[in-house]
Amino acid sequence: MTKEQNIRGWNAIKTNDSWAIFKIMGEFVNGYEKLSKIGPCVSIFGSARTKPDNKYYKLAQSIAGRIVEAGYGVITGGGPGIMEAGNKGAHLAGGTSVGLNIELPFEQHDNPYIDSDKSLDFDYFFVRKVMFVKYSQGFVVMPGGFGTLDELFEAITLIQTKKIEKFPIILVGTDFWAGIMDWVKNTLLEKFENISATDLDLIHLVDTEDEIIDILDGFYKKYELSPNF
Repeated sequence: MTKEQNIRGWNAIKTNDSWAIFKIMGEFVNGYEKLSKIGPCVSIFGSARTKPDNKYYKLAQSIAGRIVEAGYGVITGGGPGIMEAGNKGAHLAGGTSVGLNIELPFEQHDNPYIDSDKSLDFDYFFVRKVMFVKYSQGFVVMPGGFGTLDELFEAITLIQTKKIEKFPIILVGTDFWAGIMDWVKNTLLEKFENISATDLDLIHLVDTEDEIIDILDGFYKKYELSPNF
């Protein structure tokens, strides 16, 4: 390939980048318009690979039902696994069930428990994550993989740096999360001093539905329910 061909190819990429802005804007506008109407919600995160007979699938479904009974709706990533369990629990409890779907080469397909008028599709992860953060009054984080960790640590970072208002971040499953929380405390905090002790106040580690509801209720006795930025 000649230098001239390289330059033409680079210019074509820059042109495509410019036009992509309009698609990104469209996703933001559609998301803001639909989600601004849903009312207070809690997002449930976790692995798409979790099967219905798994204890955490069953727990996520039960948690979602309790969240609805407490007066919140439920938002998930819209796919299978823990996401399906969250939407199923909300749906069966008669509450708001929102799915923020994203097209992936594997794993992702929307589940049947999302309200028909509250199913949104995204091409861009970063737009989707903005919707989770802006319209959630809390994060309930079940065992998951890299995507779950990404969503968890982005929320912690945004709150830590005061880019968004504080909201409860609740990790469910001591047997899953204890190791990473030990690493955060012993390595990030105590050994390298890369975080402050108060940063750990952002995170709750629990095992039961009652603990989750107590944390949400306790937090919102002090703070108003509203979008996060």
